[in-house]
Amino acid sequence: MPVVENNNITDAMSLAAVGQLTSTASMAHNLSQCRVLIQKAVKAGAKALFLPEAADYIASSGPESVKLVRSVDESDFVRGLRDEARRHQLPIQVGVHEPGESANKVKNTLLWIDQNGEILQRYQKVHLFDVDIKGGPVLKESDWVERGEQILPPADTPLGKVASAICFDMRFPEISLALRRMGSDIITYPSAFTVPTGKAHWEVLLRARAIESQCYVIASAQVGRHNEKRVSYGHSMIIDPWGRVLADVGEAAQEPEIATAVIDHDLLRKVRTEMPLSRRT
Repeated sequence: MPVVENNNITDAMSLAAVGQLTSTASMAHNLSQCRVLIQKAVKAGAKALFLPEAADYIASSGPESVKLVRSVDESDFVRGLRDEARRHQLPIQVGVHEPGESANKVKNTLLWIDQNGEILQRYQKVHLFDVDIKGGPVLKESDWVERGEQILPPADTPLGKVASAICFDMRFPEISLALRRMGSDIITYPSAFTVPTGKAHWEVLLRARAIESQCYVIASAQVGRHNEKRVSYGHSMIIDPWGRVLADVGEAAQEPEIATAVIDHDLLRKVRTEMPLSRRT
């Protein structure tokens, strides 16, 4: 069962929902899973829903990913989420693929869809996952994904100022510190972590990013077996600026699941006032 925090909400607070699913190569199936998460978020009273990296599809190879990719305007998956956001007046952050500038590559991007179904922001993943773990997976994302070139200022949302990063970006604290300087209240890390790296580093990295930036961290995650080659760790989390884990969906993969937590702007101010980090060496 997910760990969920639901305090009494004041004017300085808003409820965030973090989602978890098992994407496959079928975008229709994945959209159906996302709709389950949307219904759960709406029922919980969340002001925004955060979905994982590559929610539209996870392919078994780079060439298959290039074959599956669609532009945002042509993607039934993205159109479906935009319709749901508009219908429920629910902002949705979601990781998707977009066609690359090169014909044999894609972009790994993160969309913020506002409550009117409009795409307010699009971030392209800067740090790509190239790894060869002994006894674990060998993945070279740069073989088929184009690297992004810039981080973006946070988006104004019903939860506050929300900044975008993706998965492997969390291993680079420079990004979280830069996003804090841009005025972020929340930093997001939608992910598809492998099981070995997830067990070793997932929670400790996310808590570190929250503590050093004094921001809320929301990390939606893929979970379970996507295909014969790929299994993801799960444990979608919401962490407060003091580094406390407020919500953890766990690693169960039987059905799409959410967890919720309160985003408390009074707590943000308290942490930043009582332990100011304005000077850095």
